[in-house]
Amino acid sequence: MPAENQVERELAREQEYVTSLYGRLDALREEAARGRESADPEVAARWRAESARLAAVEDGLCFGRLEMRDGSRRYIGRLGLFEDGVDEPLLLDWRAPAAQPFYTATMAEALGVRRRRRITTRGRVVAALDDELFDPGAADPGVLVGEAALLAALTADRTGRMGDIVTTLQAEQDRIVRDGYAGVLVVQGGPGTGKTAVALHRLAYLMYTRPRLRTRGVLVIGPSDIFLDYIGQVLPGLGEQAVVTATVAGLRPGVEIRRVDPVEATEGKGRAEAAGRIAAAVWGRVEVAAGTGQARSARAGGDRAGTAGVVAGERRAEAAEQATAAIRPEAVEVVFEQQVLRLEPAEWRGAIEFAVRKGLPYQQARLVFQQRMTELLAQQLADRLENVVFTETGEALDGGTADGRLSAADLRALEAAGVVLGPEQDDGPRRLLDEADVADLRKALLADVAVGRVLDGLWPSLTAEAVVAEVFGSTPWSAADIPLLDEAAAVLGESAPAFGHVVVDEAQELSAMAWRMVLRRCPGKSMTVVGDLAQTSDPAGAASWEEVLRPHVADRWRVAELSVNYRTPAEIMAVASELSAAPHPRSVRKAGESPWRVRSTVAELERIVRGVAEEHNGGQFAVIAPPGRLASLREESAITVLTPAEAKGLEFDSVLIVDPARILEAPRGRNDLYVAMTRATRRLGIVHLGPAPDELAQVKEVRFRGP
Repeated sequence: MPAENQVERELAREQEYVTSLYGRLDALREEAARGRESADPEVAARWRAESARLAAVEDGLCFGRLEMRDGSRRYIGRLGLFEDGVDEPLLLDWRAPAAQPFYTATMAEALGVRRRRRITTRGRVVAALDDELFDPGAADPGVLVGEAALLAALTADRTGRMGDIVTTLQAEQDRIVRDGYAGVLVVQGGPGTGKTAVALHRLAYLMYTRPRLRTRGVLVIGPSDIFLDYIGQVLPGLGEQAVVTATVAGLRPGVEIRRVDPVEATEGKGRAEAAGRIAAAVWGRVEVAAGTGQARSARAGGDRAGTAGVVAGERRAEAAEQATAAIRPEAVEVVFEQQVLRLEPAEWRGAIEFAVRKGLPYQQARLVFQQRMTELLAQQLADRLENVVFTETGEALDGGTADGRLSAADLRALEAAGVVLGPEQDDGPRRLLDEADVADLRKALLADVAVGRVLDGLWPSLTAEAVVAEVFGSTPWSAADIPLLDEAAAVLGESAPAFGHVVVDEAQELSAMAWRMVLRRCPGKSMTVVGDLAQTSDPAGAASWEEVLRPHVADRWRVAELSVNYRTPAEIMAVASELSAAPHPRSVRKAGESPWRVRSTVAELERIVRGVAEEHNGGQFAVIAPPGRLASLREESAITVLTPAEAKGLEFDSVLIVDPARILEAPRGRNDLYVAMTRATRRLGIVHLGPAPDELAQVKEVRFRGP
């Protein structure tokens, strides 16, 4: 049979099967639509989520087929599809163990696979088939699997949204995706290695193999809202909807960032020692008695945050010592219902110690202190009432025993005054007020405004904003203040939402304080951490993974490396690698175009940018520039203009870097320029004002002839 006829027959056969799969999908979507009409809100919500999940897998529902050597066939897709009452799936979820050979089979290790077929669809139409036969004598085993499909995906125009790589996962990536490590898995890799995509696919895999994560919640933390929008369709396309996304700043909603800190301030606010300063400021507001400082220090020593917790404990002890010197030696007096109640120093200091030793956060311990104080005041007031009895004529009879009970003489006086005791009170001295009466007194004292003012003077109510403003002298907040506000809130006792698994992208940018903030959201310490230390640009960012993780999780972390660059062409990587001494991933392809640079003046800059943008043909184009150049460039509304920090994690077909010398002036400027240069999948141009920086001397200089 002619080859053309064979291809047509195979396309028709696969089309018939794919059509049947969409028929089953449609039936499930109709069922979900009926479920959405349920009168039970919870049931309706579940069906709405199911509808969204089924809608998200419409494109590329089925993308592969395995033909096994035992004659069986397995169709691979974005989710599993079954016929009612039939155990064998019509479509195998890509995360199922039986689907793994689709990603890992090679000529050298076929894993029982005879043929791997990649199915390309346009809408619901089968457009192309790509077959690989696993015959040991047929060809070289090679390194990559599905190379034709992979390169087609790599050279396709960018769309402005990250695409999933579920159809082209490589063996190195698949091993990480299916890694079930229960602690913190660090996915370390250079530009273009697919770190983000691998992390998101791993999250989808974990949600498939650990269904309880859907109820415990999962969180994806990205470097910017632009980035979160960029990756927004990946997880739904992999069959998962129940995911929360946020930036680090977004973990504290409602806080407006209105300024940028100097480098020194950013570094200082990011250090772990800042936690100790915050704890000292909070607990130092309590007037402590001798011995309370030791209790606080012991409590802080058990801080699960590790070294930073010990630092916080030392700061608390310092605050205790300083406050002890200023302890008011006199008793505390409270006026309640025209009665002056007095607590001696030993009593109110004892109430503070009692509350602190409970080991609670500040605000909860404050409530314990208030309850203890009102107990003391209520008891004192009750004792007074017991010891003063009035006759019908208004004459006061002062009596009672040392233990506060009424004596026999008092009882006779009460009887003469017309007070009749119940039969259960006829056996010896009795108190007039029972426990319910004393409890009512405590409630009344706790609600009294004047009493509240006195108690607040000893143990004031605080807010996170007030604490951070006091310690760091700022009220308009910067990005570096967000983890400080969260730390203060935690010390005060505000609880944060907790998740079963957390993904942190561009994790090298997090400061020590930001790590404390993130880990509060993941008490189980189950995380996928994504980053590249060679791309760290934040002044308070990471220099090593051990440095930032060991204080929090001890040995419950390990690193998985990605070594192959699928995005950045070899021509661009060759010049970008000069900016960093770190090992660089190997590029799998060449673009056929060398990076170029052009010298410009400030006056000519906008004309050149417009000209390059007009010459760009197809795909996504972006300008990457230092913050000082953004205002004028962004006037060109049709052009995407980003700082290196904003461009992190993103990719474009063509990139134009403007004013690299100013980018290099940043604290970690070489890393910033490295990030900027490795965003392009095809073409890279550079416009420098004045002589080219030495780091770019090897880039070919051209003369711009645009409009």
